Amino acid sequence: MGGIENNPTTNASSPDGLTIGDDVVRVEIDAVRGGRVSQVRVRDIDLLIGPDSGTHDPMRWGSYPMVPWAGRIRGGRFEFDGTAYQLPTLGDGHAIHGVGYVSAWDVVHRTDRTVELTLSLPSDETWPFGGHSHQRISVDEDGVLLELDVSAGVVSFPATIGWHPWFRKPDRFDFHPISMYRRVDGVATTEQIDVQPGPWDDCFVNNDAVTVTIAGVAVRLTSDCTDWVVYDQPDHATCIEPQSGPPDAHNTRPHVLRPGDRLRRWFRIGFDH
Repeated sequence: MGGIENNPTTNASSPDGLTIGDDVVRVEIDAVRGGRVSQVRVRDIDLLIGPDSGTHDPMRWGSYPMVPWAGRIRGGRFEFDGTAYQLPTLGDGHAIHGVGYVSAWDVVHRTDRTVELTLSLPSDETWPFGGHSHQRISVDEDGVLLELDVSAGVVSFPATIGWHPWFRKPDRFDFHPISMYRRVDGVATTEQIDVQPGPWDDCFVNNDAVTVTIAGVAVRLTSDCTDWVVYDQPDHATCIEPQSGPPDAHNTRPHVLRPGDRLRRWFRIGFDH
């Protein structure tokens, strides 16, 4: 584990996590279970589907980082630098959401308003390239800023990163994307089409803020990502996921990291008090 800079005003929320923020905005972080934000609480209102929701599936609660790929890789297969790779797949036959959300992250710095975590990526059948990821989670009076990066070590690889927040079902959802990617067998293709009516489990091209209202709290979502996945099919939740590239980008639009290269993105969950 990396060294931790402690601050006496930081409170551990559980053996596996810690809490930052104040009485207005509080963020609970679970480093062990995927380096995720397990809850965002605004004026005692929970915005996320939390660890107490009854699910034990790490894919279905909190807000977790997707690294070193975001969304699905079709069939778990891709080719890079002339070599074909096969990643483990889940029940739908695709590799999904990377390895970060099922990994224990190291907490390397924390204060009462900031946490930084790092993860050494594996070099095995789950991800054969190694590499390193870092995230910074910070709270201010108007919201939460999530920053994520991934870097290559001695081996090059393709990378896509993003976030997968499980928001409680919004009372209102304002989303105005430019277009969406046609989906075939559950995975986005390169073809962009006009936005179709929901419900969705789709990726969109979007340059504008996304606004939702959850239990009376107005939330404004912004990012330097232009690819956003929205999954609003469940009755209890809506996932709004900014990503550095669309699903299956390792095959369709790879962002290649050579040794020493880094891919960085940010995602802000802002509040209207």
